[in-house]
Amino acid sequence: MASITTWMRLEPRCRNADMNAGLQARIYDPLWLLARQWQTGEFEGDDSGSPAAAQWRGESSRFTRYQPGPLKIGASAEGQALDVSSVPLETIVERERARPDGSATDRLRFAVDAGQHFLRLLAQQATSQDYRQLLTKTFPFTPLTPEQREAIDADSLAFFDLVATRVPDGRRLYAKFNAALRPAPPAKSAMPTDLNIVPADKTEVESAARAWLTWYDTLITEPPAGNATWSAERLEYSFSIAARTQAGEKVLTADEYYNGHLDWHDFDLNPGASLRAGNDAPPVMHTQTTIPAPISYRGMPAARFWQFEDAQVDFGAVDAGPEDLARLLLIEFAITYGNDWFVIPIDLPVGSLTRTQSLIVTNTFGERFLVRSSAAAGARAAAWRMFQLSSPPQFTSVAGASADADLFVLAPASMTPIESRPIEEVLFLRDEMANMAWGVERLVESAIEQPLNRIEQQRYAQPVQRDQQDETVRYRLATEVPDNWVPLLPMQTEAGLRLKRGKVLKIDGTPRTVGAQGRILNPEPAGSDGLALFEEEIPREGVRVTRTYQLARWQDGSTHLWLGRKKTVGRGEGSSGLRFDVLDR
Repeated sequence: MASITTWMRLEPRCRNADMNAGLQARIYDPLWLLARQWQTGEFEGDDSGSPAAAQWRGESSRFTRYQPGPLKIGASAEGQALDVSSVPLETIVERERARPDGSATDRLRFAVDAGQHFLRLLAQQATSQDYRQLLTKTFPFTPLTPEQREAIDADSLAFFDLVATRVPDGRRLYAKFNAALRPAPPAKSAMPTDLNIVPADKTEVESAARAWLTWYDTLITEPPAGNATWSAERLEYSFSIAARTQAGEKVLTADEYYNGHLDWHDFDLNPGASLRAGNDAPPVMHTQTTIPAPISYRGMPAARFWQFEDAQVDFGAVDAGPEDLARLLLIEFAITYGNDWFVIPIDLPVGSLTRTQSLIVTNTFGERFLVRSSAAAGARAAAWRMFQLSSPPQFTSVAGASADADLFVLAPASMTPIESRPIEEVLFLRDEMANMAWGVERLVESAIEQPLNRIEQQRYAQPVQRDQQDETVRYRLATEVPDNWVPLLPMQTEAGLRLKRGKVLKIDGTPRTVGAQGRILNPEPAGSDGLALFEEEIPREGVRVTRTYQLARWQDGSTHLWLGRKKTVGRGEGSSGLRFDVLDR
């Protein structure tokens, strides 16, 4: 409505030291206020009641099946049983092998700590003598060969020489006690007879051994076999979960999970797929009546006359031109329509798939309204997709989207796990000058589970000593690159263009090849063809992949420790300095 006068804000102004008149906020001209309301168009609105009560009904289904690895659209598989009430889904997805294997140089610190912990548990028992020396001699560490001592770093070697003769090997202790106290049926458990334990102390030693076996098994979470969820070709996790609903089994697939925090947007609906969850626990019906509460946000207009707005957000300071429609709409929504939104709290079980069946709102006039979902309100409203799961493009349609538009995923994920510093870090980058890609190992896990900086440990070829007057020209097929730069060569395969891991040729007197030392560039299982990345997985900005320990507390109070991986943006392109067909003096 046109007007020659504009008012931006109203505020009391006192002309004397007494603040009483200003604090009273007296209205001397109510007609002027009514005119002001008419001027701003407030009388043109339709009167409506505020929501006074809301009744929500819905069904909630627990996720009961889990399938690691990729799952094709519409495929079926025998999913594993999943109990989201006892362990976070992130732990199940990300965990990998963290305990030592049978090799002499694998996870020496874990083996030493395990042996020391058993001695501590045994010291708490009332035994007739000290068995420290006996156990250290019975379960010694295997001496390292000269080749093994040359292969490991100096810190790991010093640690091994210091503690190898002082504590028993935890790996051997576990193999011995696990076979004796947990034998396969129908054999009975009994203490090993070759330990020379005094008969009067066998009960105490067995009690300490059983407690130690439980500690050994529950200290860190590991997968039953290899980590099948990690895709070495994509550098990300892939898995599927399923739940039984009234409309049948629903399968959700996460094909590109890599950021370390699992949420609803990581999942996509997999139409027609099945993990055999059709006979699992049925969904639970929920009915909840509550009072809607208005949504508040920083910087919104204050509802009271004497209340000041939050100064942390100033919408009036937003610089928006006539063509900045997005900014103008944001300001209009925040200032004019921000108080039209309400929220109702609903208690849902963690790790569930919930479908809203009805929402009835009662206003202050006693009128009841059935609020429909955006998908059921027509094609125009179906574009609103907040918290809505996506489907593959060939299954996306208005009818298909409305069928599952009201499904809400409450992922069984931990909130803020404690994360260690990376024990392994690899930078994947492109080298346009050499027309190839590289996997740069910055950190690798040492034999004592500590991050080993390969940049500091890299070995360069010694320069050739020659006479200053020597002008002999030498031909080199290729120049040298640092040891921690592992080449990724483009190769055409049946599945498309891949970047396969190669080896760097070193010439420091004798030709030799240098390969990767970490797990990221040496995917399991051992003896496979090696790393073969899809070409599009390494963009121009590069990729950074790390391995870290993570500790989280779950809803039942239990703590979970696991070793997982995370992919983030890299640091751009790089140059290895590799050149071919070089002549130098």
